[in-house]
Amino acid sequence: QVQLVESGGGSVQAGGSLRLSCAVFGYDYGHFCMGWVRQAAGKEREGVGNIDGIGRARYADSVKGRFTISRDNAKNTLYLQMNSLKSDDTAMYSCAARIGLCPLLETPGSYNYWGQGAQVTVSS
Repeated sequence: QVQLVESGGGSVQAGGSLRLSCAVFGYDYGHFCMGWVRQAAGKEREGVGNIDGIGRARYADSVKGRFTISRDNAKNTLYLQMNSLKSDDTAMYSCAARIGLCPLLETPGSYNYWGQGAQVTVSS
C-alpha cells in the first residue's frame, strides 16, 4: 500500500520561508512523478509544481522563482522549499504521486496517491 506522509508547514510572516517534506512508503519511489498541490479556503485546487524521476521540475507561474521542488530518491522523500512567502500562499499543501509521466500543472487532480496535507499560513 502506497503511503505519503507530509511534515513541515506552519505559520510564518510574509517574506519568510518554510520547507515541506513528503516521505513515500510502499512503492518504488523512483517510478513516481511527484507533485505539490495546494488549496486555499474557498478556492479551487492549484498545481504548485511537480518533478519527474530524473529531477526535472516545473512550477506554476505564481511560485516560479520563489519555490523549489527537489527529491531525494535514496530517502524516498520529496521537498518543497518556499521562500519569499506571500499571504496569497496561505493554503493546505498536499504532496501527490503519479505512476509514470508528470501531469500538466493545470490538472492538479491527476495523481494516483495523496498525502494528508499540511497547512501553511502566511501573515502580512
